Amino acid sequence: MNFDLTTEQSMIRREVRKFAENEIAPAAPELDEKEEFSAELTKKMGDIGLFGMFVSEKYDGQALDYISYIIAVEEVARIDGSQAATIAAGNSLGIGPIYYFGTEEQKKKYLPPLCRGEKLWGFGLTEPTAGSDAGGSKTTAVKKGNEWVINGSKIFITNAACELTLGVTVQAITGRRANGKPEYTCFLVEKGTPGFKAVPMHKKMMWRASNTAELYFDDVRVPEGNILGKVGDGFHQMLQTLDGGRLSIGAMGLGGAQGAFDLALKYAKSREQFGQPISKFQAIGFKLADCAVEIECARNLLYKACWLRSEKRPFEKEAAMAKLYCSELMGRVANHAVQIHGGYGLMKEYNVERFYRDQKLLDIGEGTSEVQRIVISRYIGC
Repeated sequence: MNFDLTTEQSMIRREVRKFAENEIAPAAPELDEKEEFSAELTKKMGDIGLFGMFVSEKYDGQALDYISYIIAVEEVARIDGSQAATIAAGNSLGIGPIYYFGTEEQKKKYLPPLCRGEKLWGFGLTEPTAGSDAGGSKTTAVKKGNEWVINGSKIFITNAACELTLGVTVQAITGRRANGKPEYTCFLVEKGTPGFKAVPMHKKMMWRASNTAELYFDDVRVPEGNILGKVGDGFHQMLQTLDGGRLSIGAMGLGGAQGAFDLALKYAKSREQFGQPISKFQAIGFKLADCAVEIECARNLLYKACWLRSEKRPFEKEAAMAKLYCSELMGRVANHAVQIHGGYGLMKEYNVERFYRDQKLLDIGEGTSEVQRIVISRYIGC
């Protein structure tokens, strides 16, 4: 076994870390406070190649391996969850489905501006009555002539209602299978299509500088050519997309945990009580030691899952494990980090407060922790 990163992977970590510290860190507190999505910062992330990292150069992608992409998400999340969410959703949920399931015509039309970071694309799955229970979806698409007419709504959709949004992938019920279960199909719906409305959501606790939207479809007509893959492939596409997305959420948890740990360690070394830095007290040192051990475990688990994916081997169980462990790990580390900061950890002038808030969505997005445990239990034969 070789645990060393390649020269290229090490360079990506170094360059993305430098960008995140120099460009994202100074802007993150104000963007969070104003609850403001930054098109300028998103385009800068596109300029350094953070979109379409695993996509072929044919479509203006970077043609890198999946571990390189995950490292990039990790390094952005080490500084700010909102920008990491924009990257993770932009790649795994926006670009991914079109790249893996789209026709050549769809890829040529949509992927280049998405891979350059000039535009963003949303993935419309979650509905007001369908979260963990995707079978509760009510959005429908009915064929009329050479068009499909979509009606329904989606909620909590990242990158779907900002000035850079080009369109969304929407999953809809297109019929019933022989067993009576719904047949799902995914459609590509461009921004500006009559009857399609995307409304930004505000007053979020976390990821306040990322764009989150509610989507409404009122007799939205799209041509046959806007079907992603084939009619009835939607459920399979959703599951495969979420498997990859779980690795991205795992990277956000790992990066967020590392960022909170770095802040806690720095503060513990500089804060003095009873005549010495608090890092010298066993109660604090042991907290930091436990965090360091868990972060190391998380990184190995996540990278192994990514390696399996790159090797085209089954990785679904490991993806669920990595998503579960990394997301909950960030909660534990952020909690310790706030505790180490004491009262200062509760103040917005200290970034650790933002890490504490941003973590919570990781327990929920891309399948809740409870759903991950269901998935894992099935893989181990329960």
